[in-house]
Amino acid sequence: MQKKLVTVPRATLEIYNYQEDGLNVYEFDATECSPPEPMVNTIVTLEMLKNENDILRVNYFHEPMPLYERIATLFSYESKELENGNFLVIFRRK
Repeated sequence: MQKKLVTVPRATLEIYNYQEDGLNVYEFDATECSPPEPMVNTIVTLEMLKNENDILRVNYFHEPMPLYERIATLFSYESKELENGNFLVIFRRK
């Protein structure tokens, strides 16, 4: 798997894109950010998801509960707490 740094309009973090198991994956790490940067970067990167094969994978320092409510009509998510206490969240377009 080769991760490519991509340009996402209005993003302030490094966003990567790669192919994995037939999915087009966008990914970034928000564990070192302060609010509202994780939410802003998530919202602008979600705009890159065009179909069911596109996903966004984000590492957060806490579970982004307010974000879930904000995107609920267009996107679903799966959240997993990691051993280090961070959260991995995978977003998909509904």
